[in-house]
Amino acid sequence: MRLVGLTGGIASGKSTISNLFKASGIPVVDADIVSRNVVQKGTGGWKKIVEAFGNDVLLENGEIDRARLGQIVFSDPAKRQILNRLLAPYISSGIFWEILKLWIKGCKVIILDIPLLFETKMDQWTHPVIVVWVNEQTQIERLMSRDGCFEEQARNRINAQLALDWKKSEADIVIDNSGTLDETKEKFQEVLWKVSEPLTWKERLRSRDGLLSVVVCTAVGVLLAQKNLR
Repeated sequence: MRLVGLTGGIASGKSTISNLFKASGIPVVDADIVSRNVVQKGTGGWKKIVEAFGNDVLLENGEIDRARLGQIVFSDPAKRQILNRLLAPYISSGIFWEILKLWIKGCKVIILDIPLLFETKMDQWTHPVIVVWVNEQTQIERLMSRDGCFEEQARNRINAQLALDWKKSEADIVIDNSGTLDETKEKFQEVLWKVSEPLTWKERLRSRDGLLSVVVCTAVGVLLAQKNLR
């Protein structure tokens, strides 16, 4: 099984690439979806957030006010670290179970769409690592357009993350998403071809079919050895 890491920066277009993988039939584990699920009302993650940040981050229906919580953590690095530390175990567990379900189905290539791939050290478990990159000015303009925020707010949110240029330097594959959508789609096809290459023998062993083959071969070997000892 091949676990492909996919990350980027805010407003870099990572979701576009993630959706292109889905449209191509490659399963995607989306950490953003997992993170939303682990903070639903009554969950362990929800309780941790309420304990740390109080009822001010709750909506009238008791769910987490994600916009309010985002304002708090983006403006305070210490509180952002607290939030990440509180939710990391729940998100990691959720991602693991999503991977396990796809493994059981026999999927051989899985995309892990994780914004904090490097920050959580999950890049160590994925190969190749794909970084969706844009130049800084494009990133600022897209974020302002998407969220309706001012330039200073956009810069603050971008600066709250690891530098996209640093992520680019750590990537195995870089997709420059600074151009048009058609240009990005063309670059994506090259990346799709690379991640769809035949599995290495180590990756085959990690797949469901590979593990079953090992189990069967081992069982046959044991039976033959027992027969020869008689």
